Amino acid sequence: MSRFDDVAAQSASLKEVGHRPWPLKQQPWLMGQTWQRLLFAHWRVSHDLLRPHVPESLILEEWDGSAWLGMTPFRVAGVRLRGAPPVPLFSSFYELNCRTYVRRGDRPGIWFFSLDASSRVAVEAARRTYRLPYRWAHIEFRGEHFSAAPRDGSGSFHADYRGAGDAEPAPSGSLEHFLVERYCLYGRDGRLRAEIHHAPWPLESAEATVTADGIAPVALDGPALCHYAKRQDVVIWRPERIDV
Repeated sequence: MSRFDDVAAQSASLKEVGHRPWPLKQQPWLMGQTWQRLLFAHWRVSHDLLRPHVPESLILEEWDGSAWLGMTPFRVAGVRLRGAPPVPLFSSFYELNCRTYVRRGDRPGIWFFSLDASSRVAVEAARRTYRLPYRWAHIEFRGEHFSAAPRDGSGSFHADYRGAGDAEPAPSGSLEHFLVERYCLYGRDGRLRAEIHHAPWPLESAEATVTADGIAPVALDGPALCHYAKRQDVVIWRPERIDV
């Protein structure tokens, strides 16, 4: 698909809203993105161990008695501002995010410990606009192998992965639904929130080998629970300060 196909798919995602846990935001969205070839790798983590790494203003959510930490490598494409086309050379890059699952009031969302990106322009823009902990990183994504290393030398990540099944939405009430169906992200001190929208995630099982060193804020034990998604088209709103 061309970058103009990405534009159409991002806008078309707004036609499907019945799965959302709260109504679609009425104000105009700010940015469109298309995410490709994603691996969701998740580990159980002790709530008490992870809690000091999450702002006090956010509730650290649990599933089956544990908090969960995720790492997601993928390709970003079709990046654009609303009403504008993607700009060649700036609209595509690779990204790895490290995250957990939180809530503020009635809005479950995502808290990012780090977001490593291969584009320095994207890093600077996201840090300024969304107050997210983006880092400029060396990233390669060739075939089924993804590798990332922040340029400050603080860690490394390697994964070989591919989809291994039929793509379908996660059932409501399942662990997979808890992990991926999130429609906002929190930034800064947890009092900055940005709404996002996309269709339900088309998840597959994944065949994956993952090695992460120094990326997560806590030690990770055992193999990761892994899922794959070929593509997701997303629109993102401007972040807003939350006062209550």
